[in-house]
Amino acid sequence: MSEPAGPTDAVLVVLDDLLAEGGELDVLIGELSPAQWATPTAAPGWTIAHQVAHLAWTDTGALLSVTDPDAFAAEVYKAAASPDTFVDDGAEAGALLPPAELLSWWRDSRVQLQEALRAAPAGARFPWYGPPMSAASMATGRLMETWAHGQDVFDALGRTRKPTDRLRHVARIGIRARNYAFAVRGLEPPAEEFRVELTVPGGEGDGVEGGPGTWAFGPADAQQRVTGPALDFCLLVTQRLHRDDTAVTAEGADADRWLDIAQAFAGPAGPGRPPRSSSNPIADGGA
Repeated sequence: MSEPAGPTDAVLVVLDDLLAEGGELDVLIGELSPAQWATPTAAPGWTIAHQVAHLAWTDTGALLSVTDPDAFAAEVYKAAASPDTFVDDGAEAGALLPPAELLSWWRDSRVQLQEALRAAPAGARFPWYGPPMSAASMATGRLMETWAHGQDVFDALGRTRKPTDRLRHVARIGIRARNYAFAVRGLEPPAEEFRVELTVPGGEGDGVEGGPGTWAFGPADAQQRVTGPALDFCLLVTQRLHRDDTAVTAEGADADRWLDIAQAFAGPAGPGRPPRSSSNPIADGGA
């Protein structure tokens, strides 16, 4: 009897990029003093400790989904009982831990999730708070959250980071979540596909269709179109930057509406960040 096949090359690419994304943030927070963990971020009521606690909490949830689906189902039941607070409750509980303990938790959960997803059989699907996810989708979701919450940490510390081609995963999940962004607001998703053309960080493509310097998604002849820098688009769909503060543009009424409500993450419709011109000094310092 043959052994079940392991992850495909495509899944391994996402997992490698997830590893790199977490490692970049780890380098930054690993050098923080205990007092710096209490630095406020642009998310109301969340400090750097809350941001890292959220990542540790969701990585642990993802690990549970992969290794013990029944136990994860119990967590989904708990979430359904308090849909408006369960995410904040998880972050608050983790933020109360000593910084060294919190950092250790996040590191351990990242390593264990990597191992579990790399050991998962090809084609496996895992439960989540929305539809079941493949290993590639699970890893992409974790990368998107790591990048987005990492952005909050970098901004809170007044640090900048160079965009990388790992943003293609964030862009892709944001585009795939288009219909969800409409549906979660009680709106009918558009019937037609959109064309999305994004300027690649650094100006060099990596084989994604669209030509040199561009990542392109959707039919080339689509009437509804979105264009702009990949970084701006990723900040928009992760709701780290208000649309007015980006260089992302839309052609067509449906595409224009989408940019007002886009979200790459599951869960309730998020309010997003206010325009920098009307936000507080912390939000003005970053997304």
